[in-house]
Amino acid sequence: MERMARVAVIGGGLAGCECAVRLARAGVDVTLFEMRPGRRSPAHVGDGLAELVCSNSFRSEEAETGVGLLKMEMRELGSVVMEAAEATRVPAGKALAVDRDLFSGRVTAAVRAEERIALVRREIASLDDAALEGHAAVVVAAGPLASDALSAGLAAAVGGEHLYFYDAIAPIVEADSVDLDVCWWGSRYRPEEKDYLNCPMDRDRYLAFRQALLDAEKAPARAFEKEVHFEGCMPIEALAERGEDTLAFGPFKPVGLEDPRTGAIHHAVVQLRPENRAKTHLNLVGCQTKLKYGEQERVFRSIPGLQNAVFTRFGSVHRNTFVDAPRVLGPDLALLARPGVHLAGQITGVEGYVESAACGLWLGIHLARTLGGDGAAPTPPPATTALGSLLAHLRTEAKKFQPSNANFGLMPPLNRRAPKKVRKTLYAERARSDFAAWLAASGCGA
Repeated sequence: MERMARVAVIGGGLAGCECAVRLARAGVDVTLFEMRPGRRSPAHVGDGLAELVCSNSFRSEEAETGVGLLKMEMRELGSVVMEAAEATRVPAGKALAVDRDLFSGRVTAAVRAEERIALVRREIASLDDAALEGHAAVVVAAGPLASDALSAGLAAAVGGEHLYFYDAIAPIVEADSVDLDVCWWGSRYRPEEKDYLNCPMDRDRYLAFRQALLDAEKAPARAFEKEVHFEGCMPIEALAERGEDTLAFGPFKPVGLEDPRTGAIHHAVVQLRPENRAKTHLNLVGCQTKLKYGEQERVFRSIPGLQNAVFTRFGSVHRNTFVDAPRVLGPDLALLARPGVHLAGQITGVEGYVESAACGLWLGIHLARTLGGDGAAPTPPPATTALGSLLAHLRTEAKKFQPSNANFGLMPPLNRRAPKKVRKTLYAERARSDFAAWLAASGCGA
């Protein structure tokens, strides 16, 4: 195949790798810039591409969820992230979770295997960096943790300040340090599965834990930034402030978690999810936090079974940067103020691992078409699909634009009366049918 114009991709995260691999497989030469190991963000710890800095979960696999549908669509589009996730998955009930180290290694290997991708380990701190010269297009996939210099350049390009929110990370503990006489393995509604380790709380222990959260010292935000939390990533202490039973009806809900030893349904249950295939490390589900490290040890060790827990990673908080997409991006995700400079991933205003990768995948498909062949841009999937509705969200103006993950609320209404219990099924069936028709007509499949 004749070599096509080179594209520069800034950022070796999920969106950047997805975009770069898609372009390379379509015959487009790519320069992929990754600033590590020369420089790391506050949340990264390794040098591999596509490092998962928060949870190791890609969330639900069920078709009757927005993210479950999105993963199905990505697989049909040839997603390298989904390929790697399937190869490195760990037990997680109805969710898709991965061994984070194996996953990063798998994506890194996939990128290195593409002859058309030149991986360059250096920081791009400006849209005017000389290293970007000569490229037909530039993709900024630096993620929500884009460096201050690059973020400042983007802010200047869009003619205003970036929007932002804070994202909190949950702690990880060594599995051997958990008291198995107190906890039990089992999944919600599936006690025979051993995908989660469950720590039960009676009401008194729960209330004491909540009070400890409220009393604990928090890590302060930087003085010049107002704290804004994305609803799906609320720190546990912020949730606790909302009401006495918010946690018991939220991340600690005991529904479907009958204690196999007693048959009891406890007042609250804290679930620990394996971080790797060997189940040597466990993530405290729903316990993302911005408490100071010493306070985290004190508070989380009050959870039954964790009194001697050994923490291998504490929770933390960092700024996630994103733009007001409907006002600053075109339909091709290019900056209106800088044609030829495109954004991909969470910095556009999508939220979540899967959504970020999907955004990068779509931009790769778009650029591969527009830079080669007859230059005709592909028609996006209809808004009735998971990917199409996510892209439509980035074009929908709002008084206060906020990030969103894939969900049925982004899709057009069904325009038919249906019982609430079957609406998700109907949304999912419509999405699958419309995506199949679009895929056949567009030729965008793998």
